[in-house]
Amino acid sequence: ASRDWSLLDADFRQRLLLVYRLMRERHGYEMVLIEGFRSPQRQAQLQAMGPHVTQAGPHESYHQHGLAADSAFLRDGVLVISERDPWAMEGYRLYGELAEAAGLTWGGRWRMRDYGHVELRAIPLG
Repeated sequence: ASRDWSLLDADFRQRLLLVYRLMRERHGYEMVLIEGFRSPQRQAQLQAMGPHVTQAGPHESYHQHGLAADSAFLRDGVLVISERDPWAMEGYRLYGELAEAAGLTWGGRWRMRDYGHVELRAIPLG
């Protein structure tokens, strides 16, 4: 999983950093990048794990273009991703609101919810 911010599209990176800053300043949530850019080979590996991981194959994800990111929270220095944690779920809700206000698409609105995922649909895929 790549956490290299320099591999993200510049516009997307700036929007995501703004959302992270607002999450910290307005709501007290510290955000961390779990995975940004993803090679087609990694996408294929994830797809092979099954539809509960991803339904997108190589070149069918905005990750391959540096236009998507998976994020989570830090609480007391510990990574928190759990959807069973009410604090994290409130964080994801706030994250989704701010991300959408910044022009990003939030995975928390999808049928197969992906609360930590955001993307900038700057190019057509498929």
